[in-house]
Amino acid sequence: MKALIPLITLTLIPFDLFAMDFNGQDLSLFWGIPFVGILLSIALMPLFLPRLWHHHYGKVITFWTILFLLFALYAFGLQTTVNLTAHAVVAEYIPFILLLLALFTVSGGILIKSDALSTPKRNVTLLAIGTLLASIMGTTGAAMLMIRPLIRANRNRNCSMHTIIFFIFLVANIGGGLTPLGDPPLFIGFLKGVNFGWTVKHMLLPVLLSSLLLLAIYYVIDCHYFRLQYGNLSELNSISKSKNVKIYGKNNIFLLIAIITCVLMSGIWHSSVSFTVLGTYVTLPNLIRDSLFIIITLISMLITPKQVRAGNEFNWEPIIEVAKLFIGIFITIVPVLTMLRAGSHGALAPIVSLVTNTQGEPINSMYFWLSGLLSGFLDNAPTYLVFFNLASGDATTLMTVLEKTLLAISMGSVFMGALSYIGNAPNLMVKNIATQNKINMPSFFGYMKWSICILIPVFIINNLVFFILC
Repeated sequence: MKALIPLITLTLIPFDLFAMDFNGQDLSLFWGIPFVGILLSIALMPLFLPRLWHHHYGKVITFWTILFLLFALYAFGLQTTVNLTAHAVVAEYIPFILLLLALFTVSGGILIKSDALSTPKRNVTLLAIGTLLASIMGTTGAAMLMIRPLIRANRNRNCSMHTIIFFIFLVANIGGGLTPLGDPPLFIGFLKGVNFGWTVKHMLLPVLLSSLLLLAIYYVIDCHYFRLQYGNLSELNSISKSKNVKIYGKNNIFLLIAIITCVLMSGIWHSSVSFTVLGTYVTLPNLIRDSLFIIITLISMLITPKQVRAGNEFNWEPIIEVAKLFIGIFITIVPVLTMLRAGSHGALAPIVSLVTNTQGEPINSMYFWLSGLLSGFLDNAPTYLVFFNLASGDATTLMTVLEKTLLAISMGSVFMGALSYIGNAPNLMVKNIATQNKINMPSFFGYMKWSICILIPVFIINNLVFFILC
């Protein structure tokens, strides 16, 4: 909260109440500097200034956010700046972070213990279960729930690095592509009006194809490492006969169901009752949903034994980091989205030309690759927002006339978040947990060697199957 104090203070500075209109056609690329600054800070500072970033990342995000707010106050006046910021925070950021908070807290209250040791088949099973859970409880929830059982199962293995890498590919990213609950980009789309059922129907085959391909590749690689250590697949039978699995904190499973119900309720229930907060409309269903997320979080903390969270090595730092990073992203992305909405009349017209042919029709393959490649390095949630607005910004149009375009954006932003450690919030969380458990994880660029060699061919197949051949 300390990082937000300067932002609140800025709104009290006596700038002119009214100034020029906030029009996308009049904005220059200059207005994108704070947003790009945040993304580059997230990407580069952990590599080159790790200690500074670890201790002061909140201050770095605050600096870029204040820079944007100061220029906005000077150019557009207090009222416009407050309204723009309020909309970003109230309508976009708060629902986003409360869902993550609820999933993170509840999943951290479920402890899975097993004395079984790993084989390639057992690892594939664990990865497949995690991939399925990712669309039910979110990539963050599934990753935090499954990573420690997977590490425990592989405690006998000399090489576990490849298993954690594929875990990031599948559980922390691609597995979350089936529902709006799975990954932040799809939940943002849900908030924008994309139907829950549309996502399930259209993303089913892409998620299934990608998951099966990656599981098959993983099995071949894991068999190779297994044979190097044990000689053949039958050697471990005498070691790993026990399959005793214990689950603690089972009450949290009901809370997970409650979270899913809340999301579905907010999408199905429509009410004419709404409230205005600094010019931003908040509907009654959304207000109740977000309030229930807070209640569920508190209940989970109260009913979960401390030993269960201790067994999961649960702490608040991962969600605090995500909260601090995204408050800046959601605020500073506002002018970028506004310029994109201006289309060919805005400063980002060159990007529009890349994804649009001479007839003005969308090039779905370009939407897939551009939204994906940016998601791999700039964080997939804001990237989804950018291309969602670039395509149309209207959920009804995107779900009907432009359904292939929406599919391309959804696939790209969800799947290619696995290209780097910074592509999706759980990626770094999984890496840190693996490192704490003495698994020698690759560097930023070492990880990318794996992701480029394995994921890019899979994505080329996706592009051919869903956007070129059909």
